[in-house]
Amino acid sequence: MELRICSFLQICRGGVLGSYSQLCNFSSKGRRKSKSDGSDSGEENMSKKDLALKQALDQITSSFGKGSIMWLGRSESPRNVPVVSTGSFALDIALGIGGLPKGRVVEIYGPEASGKTTLALHVIAEAQKQGGYCVFVDAEHALDPALAETIGVNTENLLLSQPDCGEQALSLVDTLIRSGSVDVVVVDSVAALVPKGELDGEMGDAHMAMQARLMSQALRKLSHSLSLSQTILIFINQVRSKLSTFGFGGPTEVTCGGNALKFYASVRLNIRRTGLVKKGEETIGSQVLVKVVKNKHAPPFKNAEFELEFGKGICREGEIINLATKHKFVTKAGSFYTFNDQKIHGKEAFKNFLVENESAREELATKLREKLLEPENKKERRGDISDGDASEEIISTDTTDEEADLKVLRFTVNIQPFAIRIDSIVRLKFYLIFIEISNFSSVICPAPFNIQDVRNM
Repeated sequence: MELRICSFLQICRGGVLGSYSQLCNFSSKGRRKSKSDGSDSGEENMSKKDLALKQALDQITSSFGKGSIMWLGRSESPRNVPVVSTGSFALDIALGIGGLPKGRVVEIYGPEASGKTTLALHVIAEAQKQGGYCVFVDAEHALDPALAETIGVNTENLLLSQPDCGEQALSLVDTLIRSGSVDVVVVDSVAALVPKGELDGEMGDAHMAMQARLMSQALRKLSHSLSLSQTILIFINQVRSKLSTFGFGGPTEVTCGGNALKFYASVRLNIRRTGLVKKGEETIGSQVLVKVVKNKHAPPFKNAEFELEFGKGICREGEIINLATKHKFVTKAGSFYTFNDQKIHGKEAFKNFLVENESAREELATKLREKLLEPENKKERRGDISDGDASEEIISTDTTDEEADLKVLRFTVNIQPFAIRIDSIVRLKFYLIFIEISNFSSVICPAPFNIQDVRNM
């Protein structure tokens, strides 16, 4: 069965819908004009809802400035969030976007000696490679400059602050972020941000939730400044035992500083040591597991595992070998590794090979990046109409009674006759059926209507 929605001109001449001249006269008053008309659509052609929205947007713009409100899909802001690498290839992949997002709060927490500060220093080193300025707020007064230099941090271009109290630390962080000149700010650590009231008190005095209130107030002020300056604010946090849940299956650890940081952080990383790395009888590092506990930019709860060498930081060659072996870019048979038809005996020898052959290391990194970090092609939304780009198939304002250029839609269906609702043409709401079977045609309209009633819709 073939179903065809016929043109309005044919229907009107057949006497089903009434006077065609009345219909065209009505259609030229209450609808948007097509792009091909060449005429500007003014406020008189906007619906009451569109006009009210336009007036509200104009009022907001005049009160709060341009850019205070905008259409999400029509803004010029980049859809992909800019990032800074963590220094760990495996962790960049686990984050799903290739690193830590700019303009956001990041929390790195875990037990002692798990590599929290080392990971933060790697982020600083990567940001400095991009030409950015970084700040390290050493509230614990325990930063090792020699370790920072070994990791790759340019200490001559690193701003360091060792504040006296939590209020001072967060105030200078707020000032630096508002300047818009720094790329990464690391606060080490939240537990060491002691409120001034606690410092002025006596040992043993109770200070209920004073640090939590301080963090909550600071994060409320900092969140907007971070978005404008595109600064990454990293809070290193410690954990404490949660005695109330022992034996009941709940979490046994809790972070310091209250719950505000959990909500404001876009990324939360739980880092802990899972084993030791030994060379013979000597322990040269630790095996570290990082869990992406929270991630607002990609699916969370992914894991990254890598080696931390004492005095050197993240062993990038080791994690590339592990990932390349897992994804079949490197073949492993026993203790032998095969790469590009070259056999290498032992993992340490393979590490040294990648250190000496930068081209081979970059080749493996590129292959892994293309497979694991390749962005998905976004499907273009169909039917999107931006401002000033409307091209609707409706009656033109220049159309006369004798010359109407109407679109005839034709398609074939294998179902029984049914009613089709048509809203796209001059906003008329009625049901129309035109059925053509072989040489027999019929037009069915549920009921006649008055053109004056249509104007009042």
